[in-house]
Amino acid sequence: MSTPTEVEEKPGTTDKEPSGSSIAFTVTLVLLVCLALFGRRLFNAWFTDDGIRTWATMFVGVTVQALPFLVLGVLLSAALTAFVPPSFFAKALPKHPALAVPVASASGVVLPGCECASVPVSAALMTRGVTPAAAIAFLLSAPAINPVVLASTAVAFPGQPKVVVARAVTSLAVSMVLGWLWLATGKGGSWLRMPKNRHSHGEGKFEVFRSAMLHDFLHAGGFLVVGAAAAATLNVVVPRSWLDHVAGNLLLSVLLLGLLAVLLAICSEADAFVAASLTQFSLTARLAFMVVGPIVDVKLIALQTGTFGPKFAVRFAPATFVVAILASLLVGWWLL
Repeated sequence: MSTPTEVEEKPGTTDKEPSGSSIAFTVTLVLLVCLALFGRRLFNAWFTDDGIRTWATMFVGVTVQALPFLVLGVLLSAALTAFVPPSFFAKALPKHPALAVPVASASGVVLPGCECASVPVSAALMTRGVTPAAAIAFLLSAPAINPVVLASTAVAFPGQPKVVVARAVTSLAVSMVLGWLWLATGKGGSWLRMPKNRHSHGEGKFEVFRSAMLHDFLHAGGFLVVGAAAAATLNVVVPRSWLDHVAGNLLLSVLLLGLLAVLLAICSEADAFVAASLTQFSLTARLAFMVVGPIVDVKLIALQTGTFGPKFAVRFAPATFVVAILASLLVGWWLL
């Protein structure tokens, strides 16, 4: 008797959800577009203090910079949910989870987007049957080794191809190590909140695509704004004058630039130019900045919290940071 009741309730739920989601989607999209077009003018008009203006510029910049890639990820995630059969991923990746991790890491090169895009895409991969270890490996590699990021790194460091190679090797290694660590320690972890599979056999594919797109955009977009506000706040309060005092110590400088990458939350397509400008630091320290930024920052932690749950984020972010720092030191010593 319980099964017919559940079947009868589902249509009513899906009938109410699209209209409310559509209104929220429209309002959110309009607000973000207005923020992109007029945000800086509005903040400058309302506030005169230099610190607040810096905060406003940082907040608008992070949001506007990340939004197109977030939209790209949402569209790809919805397309995977609606149009790609689950059997495709079972065939594309090796059946053994340990072998699926490096294949998923290498496949990150095909997505020309930043970390904002990789979160909803990796969530969609999990819902389509991909082992979480492989989806995590893709989550870390996609924003770090795609052609756009590597090309921007080559432009930022002209005549230094070893920097591009070091970034690609380190980022790829970090993604595989974290994927294998998941298999070793978190295979049945209850602290990962698996994303819901919204694919419904009773709905058309385009309806599934539309509802999945609305859900992911509203869900991830809200956490993006929270993360952008946190990044802007931290960017204003972090002092700059003491950077020169620690640049001469390799370990401290690597840790410092790693933490700075977490706080600044710069898009992976732009962080190489910031790293290139930090000429007082060694190449190894700047490598750490470029490796840490695309895989763990305040914006990404917020997105992961909203998608996979706070229990996942509070464990995953510190582990990713430690592995990225150690890998940067090792590859920096080897190649740089």
